[in-house]
Amino acid sequence: MIDPRILRTEPSTLEESLRRRGIDLDVTSLVALDERRRVERMRAEEIRAEQKNVGKSVSKLQGDERQAAIARAGELSTAYKEALAAADASDAEFNEIWVALPNLVDETAADGTEEEDAETLRVWGEPGEGDFLDHVELGEKHGFLDIERAAKVSGSRFGFLLGPLVRLEFALVNYALDRLEPHGFTPVVPPVLVRDHALYGTGFFPGDADQVYSLPADDLYLVGTSEVSLAAMHADEILDQDSLPLRYAGFSTCFRRESGTYGKDTRGIFRVHQFDKVEMFAFVHPDTAQDEHDFLLAREEELVQGLGIPYRVMNIAAGDLGSSAAKKYDIEAWFPGQGRYREITSTSNTTDFQSRRLKIRFRGDEGNQLVYTLNGTAIAMGRWLISIVENYQQPDGSIVVPEALRPYVGFDTIG
Repeated sequence: MIDPRILRTEPSTLEESLRRRGIDLDVTSLVALDERRRVERMRAEEIRAEQKNVGKSVSKLQGDERQAAIARAGELSTAYKEALAAADASDAEFNEIWVALPNLVDETAADGTEEEDAETLRVWGEPGEGDFLDHVELGEKHGFLDIERAAKVSGSRFGFLLGPLVRLEFALVNYALDRLEPHGFTPVVPPVLVRDHALYGTGFFPGDADQVYSLPADDLYLVGTSEVSLAAMHADEILDQDSLPLRYAGFSTCFRRESGTYGKDTRGIFRVHQFDKVEMFAFVHPDTAQDEHDFLLAREEELVQGLGIPYRVMNIAAGDLGSSAAKKYDIEAWFPGQGRYREITSTSNTTDFQSRRLKIRFRGDEGNQLVYTLNGTAIAMGRWLISIVENYQQPDGSIVVPEALRPYVGFDTIG
């Protein structure tokens, strides 16, 4: 959630941020609504104060003066109820709009409103040349992926991972944790079922509710990323400044409806309803958030480079940012089977957008302040597995295991 003071002190900043995101909102009307609700709240409090004073005076009065005071107290009681109802209605009207607003866009985020508007910052590695099978064809050839039986069991956008692909997945988990722990990341296996306050607190509610699987009978929701659980872990807490940065590496299964992607990336396991992921999450001092964002990106690049996968780093366009992100970098790996770069990691600086909702502060030299939160993909299993098997396929149809993963799987090739 954005600090409401921005509306009162710098409405043009909010207006410009919304414009960059491609959101059409009458900020002037919102300023007027905010002023009106505050005036109405003040009026209700003034009436309440007068009501209390009149009530106190009744016992000290006699005769007509006492009856007049009692009558006045009754009038004030009615007026207070009416003023309070008006103030509450205006607050509700304002909050409905305010909680749906996305974070303020960082001035260094790329301009544009479409995915194609992202800015390429750098390219690493050389895409291979030649004829390549995609991961589905390779899975059929080597028997490590079964889409048809998964469809029989669960419907579309699911897959059975089998044999060596399972070994590679758990190799990737250990590979990531071994490289993140020395940088201060504590491994976590978080809950994947959360209450609605965790999704609201991280900004996925109300805007992305259609992407979330729910269990209405239990008032619980399946997370689409462990970011939700990790962020909410410290909700309503005041952290010590000396404990910052707090860094976690959460491994979890993730669930997404993928609403709005009908007919898009339906082949194989690139875009599925269920996948496993190692997610980085950090709570930091506001002054270090930009450096932390670069740090998370460096960890992602280190992981991808360690496997020798060609990639490019993208500065995501303002209009393509998630609601909680002020700025986001994506790493897009080369997918030979598709003949193009596709996203395999992202890292976002969410500033105090999440901590304001979750009430996460730190005790610093200037009193209690909101922490800043950042997140970043370490390994999103399905897409990383695709990039490995496609990039490391050989002319004879076999697949070489990246050298960095061989100690974890115990074999050098598949097929």
